[in-house]
Amino acid sequence: MLNAHGGVIDDLIVYFMREDFFRMVVNAGTRDKDLAWLEQQARAFDVHVRARADLAMIAVQGPNARPHVLELLEPNLRENAAALEPFFATAVDENGAWFVSRTGYTGEEGFEVVLPAGDAAQLWDRLAERGVRPIGLGARDTLRLEAGMNLYGSDMTETTTPLESGLGWTIGWEPAERDFIGRAALEQQRAAGVPSKLVALLLEGKGVLRGHQAVMTSAGAGEITSGSFSPSLGRSIALARIPAAAAGERCEVEIRGRLEPVRIVRLPFVRHGEIKVSL
Repeated sequence: MLNAHGGVIDDLIVYFMREDFFRMVVNAGTRDKDLAWLEQQARAFDVHVRARADLAMIAVQGPNARPHVLELLEPNLRENAAALEPFFATAVDENGAWFVSRTGYTGEEGFEVVLPAGDAAQLWDRLAERGVRPIGLGARDTLRLEAGMNLYGSDMTETTTPLESGLGWTIGWEPAERDFIGRAALEQQRAAGVPSKLVALLLEGKGVLRGHQAVMTSAGAGEITSGSFSPSLGRSIALARIPAAAAGERCEVEIRGRLEPVRIVRLPFVRHGEIKVSL
């Protein structure tokens, strides 16, 4: 969801339910500004924006997530959920009170379950009884970073475009006559050339890559946008925004006053528990 300058207001998922009914799942941290933006844009159209405070969401992720969730769903929903492809969803009824999507923010298998808020505690308890354990934001952050997923406010912001954030694949350029907010700015940037690019970094030695550390490249300095130690790789990894003209796969990161060698690698680092980069 872009502003007029092509900057990212939020990354979200839009589900097509019917020709006149779409469901949007936005970031909890940007909920208020997202709703304000949507309501502002909706005024020019016959569109009604309804925030569903009556619903809750529980995400269950990991290699064994799907069978745990499926066994707790009612039969008709279970059958449809089991057949879902990634980024598809199914609902019990047209209102979509119980809504299961094969999505997540971890790079792992699993579901996100939208359900009436009054049913959330029971589902949580039943999952816990099956040995499904809650995780904190730190664990989720290492998983999404290993999967190469951007974090809003760090890897993408209202002042950076999808073209600068490794998200060019999300732009619906076709059909050419289709207009959307931010298109003119993106077309101008694409024609002129993107000034920076988002890359994945793997630290060659010891240390931990952190946000805002300087990255020295052949074309000038860049900056780490997200960094952490990867439990799966046993190495430190990061996403960084560097000059688009930077060439080669080697650069350096300034860690505590010292320049340490890093390698630019192709994302993802890890997907579904499988290491995808050479160490």
